[in-house]
Amino acid sequence: MPFTHRPVRPTDIPAICCFPQGPDELFYMFPKATYPLTPAQLSEAIDQRSGSTVVEKDGVILGFANFYKAEVGGICALGNVVVAPAARGKGVARHLVHSMIALAREQFMAKEVWVSCFNHNTAGLLLYPQLGFLPFGIEERQAPDGRRVALVQMKQLLG
Repeated sequence: MPFTHRPVRPTDIPAICCFPQGPDELFYMFPKATYPLTPAQLSEAIDQRSGSTVVEKDGVILGFANFYKAEVGGICALGNVVVAPAARGKGVARHLVHSMIALAREQFMAKEVWVSCFNHNTAGLLLYPQLGFLPFGIEERQAPDGRRVALVQMKQLLG
């Protein structure tokens, strides 16, 4: 059975909180959060964001994402993207991002989808261009340990 996707439910939150496998992964997913990710932190983010979506297979939650910015007729910016450790490298992120692009088109009539990816997140930096995202900017940010990191901004124009 292929992957399916649906809006997040409160009962999904504890499972999603287990996906980031350390402070660095949580920083990639949710820079403002403190490791370990708690249901309270994730619930607050979901409440402040749009389109929170999970990918599942056989009833098991495998991925999660939302929009931290969702302008009708404008830009949808993808955030909180994370895949369950056991499901990585199996097409979950690809399905998740495609699902979010479809949501941006259908629900928000978006003209662009943006995604930002930290320079140490090799999997993301390799995936997003394969899915049609093109880099358009780099911002300096600070990692939780104080080191300088680059946030690569990418976008996809929706036809």
